[in-house]
Amino acid sequence: MQIQVNGEARACRVDATVGDLLRDLAIKTERVAVELNLEILDRKDFDGRSLHAGDRLEILSFIGGGAPIGSHVRERGFVHAE
Repeated sequence: MQIQVNGEARACRVDATVGDLLRDLAIKTERVAVELNLEILDRKDFDGRSLHAGDRLEILSFIGGGAPIGSHVRERGFVHAE
């Protein structure tokens, strides 16, 4: 069956769940948010939520990081004055 993942058409199994799709895509569930047909899903529901033809998913990955204090962060006033 066909679904949309991040705006791109993708084929998946008829009996697939959101969890199955994430595993097939090698996406770790600890640091993602998934929106299914405009509904944000709770991580605990990924394996129980079935996919259907025409479903639209948005998968967002969280990325950490930043700049060391003293760089552009301080210049823009994002750090409290000492």
